[in-house]
Amino acid sequence: MSDVPFVLRGRVAAVLGANIDTDVIYPGRYLNITDRDKTAEHLFELAYPEIRQKLRPGDFLVAGPNFGCGSSREQAAAALKYSGCGAVIAASFARIFYRNAINLGLPAIVSASAAGECREGDELEIDLAAGEIRNLSRRITLAAAPLDPRAIELLRAGGLIPYLKAKYAAAPAAG
Repeated sequence: MSDVPFVLRGRVAAVLGANIDTDVIYPGRYLNITDRDKTAEHLFELAYPEIRQKLRPGDFLVAGPNFGCGSSREQAAAALKYSGCGAVIAASFARIFYRNAINLGLPAIVSASAAGECREGDELEIDLAAGEIRNLSRRITLAAAPLDPRAIELLRAGGLIPYLKAKYAAAPAAG
């Protein structure tokens, strides 16, 4: 596994509160949609439709505790990824949402103070390995939980499936 730092840079598109559940992120009535672009069209459709217009590729969402609570479906994390979201920073994540995000290649960063210290439009630099968020707009540094090196490897690869494809393509054939 690589010891090379993995740093993300982007803008805060929105700061959300606590307990943002998967039905708020991606309404359940659209679960039958499999086209990635169409999935992204319904991100936050019912509760925060303005976020889709604000979110540019590579932008970050910041939230309070328990982001991604509710159902365990991966469409909520997928809609965020396919909308171009560069990362979600939250005080805490629902366990299954967190795992789905990492497996899909969407960085999920835990920071207890980010929701209180970041504002829409702030420019951030996130060092995933060091567990540090630098708010370049406000000239402050926030603590975050460093990501496990295995999670960073999955993110570098673009998610679990691309990681496994690359791993097994490079493996010598058996027999």
